[in-house]
Amino acid sequence: MDFSNYNLAPGIFDEMFLHAGEPREGSRPLYEALTALSQEELGGIQERVTHSFSTEGITFTVYGDEEAEERIIPVDCVPRIIAAAEWEFLERGLVQRVTTLNRFLSDVYGEGRIVRDGVIPVDVVRGCPQYRVEMRGMEPPLGVWVAVCGTDMVRTNDGFFVLEDNLRVPSGVSYMIANRKAVKAGLRRVYRSSRVRDVEHYGRLLRETLRELAPRGQSDPSLVLLTPGIYNSAFYEHMFLAGELGAQLVEGRDLVVNDGFVYTRTTSGLRRVDVIYRRVDDDFLDPLVFRPDSLLGVPGLMHAYRLGNVTLANAPGTGVADDKSVYAYVPDMVRYYLGEEPLLQNVETTLCRRPEGLEYTLDNLDKLVVKRVGGSGGYGMLVGPHASKAEREAYAEEMRANPADFISQPTLALSRAPCLIDGRFEPRHVDLRPFMLTGRETRTVPGAFCRVALREGSLVVNSSQGGGGKDLWVLED
Repeated sequence: MDFSNYNLAPGIFDEMFLHAGEPREGSRPLYEALTALSQEELGGIQERVTHSFSTEGITFTVYGDEEAEERIIPVDCVPRIIAAAEWEFLERGLVQRVTTLNRFLSDVYGEGRIVRDGVIPVDVVRGCPQYRVEMRGMEPPLGVWVAVCGTDMVRTNDGFFVLEDNLRVPSGVSYMIANRKAVKAGLRRVYRSSRVRDVEHYGRLLRETLRELAPRGQSDPSLVLLTPGIYNSAFYEHMFLAGELGAQLVEGRDLVVNDGFVYTRTTSGLRRVDVIYRRVDDDFLDPLVFRPDSLLGVPGLMHAYRLGNVTLANAPGTGVADDKSVYAYVPDMVRYYLGEEPLLQNVETTLCRRPEGLEYTLDNLDKLVVKRVGGSGGYGMLVGPHASKAEREAYAEEMRANPADFISQPTLALSRAPCLIDGRFEPRHVDLRPFMLTGRETRTVPGAFCRVALREGSLVVNSSQGGGGKDLWVLED
C-alpha cells in the first residue's frame, strides 16, 4: 500500500510525516513496513485486530437520551509513534503536574493557603460541585490524593498541550494494553525492529502503587476493586484491572463495615480489606455521607476511611482539581507550590463566570470550543465551527442562564495520524491519555491510550462520540 493520496495539511502537525512528505525519523521503519504490505495483507491485519477486540468483549457504553448501548470500541491497526526524547519530556511534565495537583488537594482541604494568598479565587474552589466539605482536614496516606491520573494531551504545530486532567476515576488504560496486544501480534517484525518500549507491566506498577498507599504502611495489604457493576460503561476495564491486580472485583453489596473496618464477604467468611481501588464516583461511595439513595456504595465506608483503617484510591474530593475552571489555574499552581515554570502548557481557557469572559465567548461562539466545567466524555460540549447556527443559539441561552458552568477554548488544529479507512490511508485527528501512578513516587509506563476521531474532519476523539483507539509506540533511544 502507498500513501500517494494521503493528504498533508500545512497547518496541521502530522505524527508520521514531515511537511515535505518525508517520514519522520522514528516512523521510517513503520512507514517502510506498511508500504511493503499489500492492501489485502493490511486489511487482514486490521480484521484480526478488530476481531481480537470482539472476541475479548472489549466494550464501552454509549449513553443516549433514553437508553444505553454497548459497543465494541473501534481500533485502528496503524500505530502512532512518539520519539524517546518527546516521551521523556512528557513524562517530566506529567510528574510535575501530578505532584502539583496532589499539593493543591492537600492545601484546599487543609490550610487553604493558595486561596488565602489570592492565587485562585475562593469561589472557583468552594463553588465547585466536586469540592467535598466532608474531606476537610483529611490527609490520605503519603499525602497522595491522586493515585491514578489520566491526563488528556494534544499536539499542534506549537507543541504539546494538556487538554484536561482526569483525577476521579480515569478510564482507558485497559484499551491501551489491549491495543498493544492486538497490534503487536499483527506487526510483530516491525514492532521488534522499531525498539518499542513495553506497557504490559502497568498492572504490576498499579499493584505496587496501591500497596504503598496501604493504611499505616502495612506490608501485605488486602486489595479490592470496587465497581458500580456490569452496567457501568467501563465494566470491561474493571474486570481487566482486577485480574491484573490479583484483587477481588467487588460491588458495594459485597462489602460491609464493622467496628470501623471494611470487610469483604467471601465463601469462607469476612475478610479484612485495606485498600479499595474504587471506580465508583464520590456521590455513590457511601449513602450515609453522600447521596442517601445510592445503592452502589457501602454504608459506613467514609467512617472507616476517616479512622485511617482503609485507603480509597483515588481519594474522595479529587474532582475539585480536575474541574475545567480550576484547570485554568494549574500553571499558577505549579509556580506557587513548586517554584518552577510549568513544563506542559495549558490550552488558553476563558472562564465564562467572568462577565468579560462570557461576552467574549458569546461574540466568538462560531470559532470556539465550549465545555461544561464538570462535563466529561465529550458530552455537553459545543464545537463552534462545526455547530449549526441554531445549535449555537440554543447553547448561548444555556450559557447566559448559568455562565459559571462553562469555559471556552480556541479550536485547536489537533495533530493527525494515518489511519486505515475503507482500505486506504487517511489522516485523522488524535490525542493521547497517559496514566500516571503515585505512591511513594510517581511512575508510569511508556505509553498511553491514543484516541482517534474516526469521522473525517471531526475533532472529538471520545469513544462515546464516534472516536476509536490506536496503539501508541514509544521508542527507545
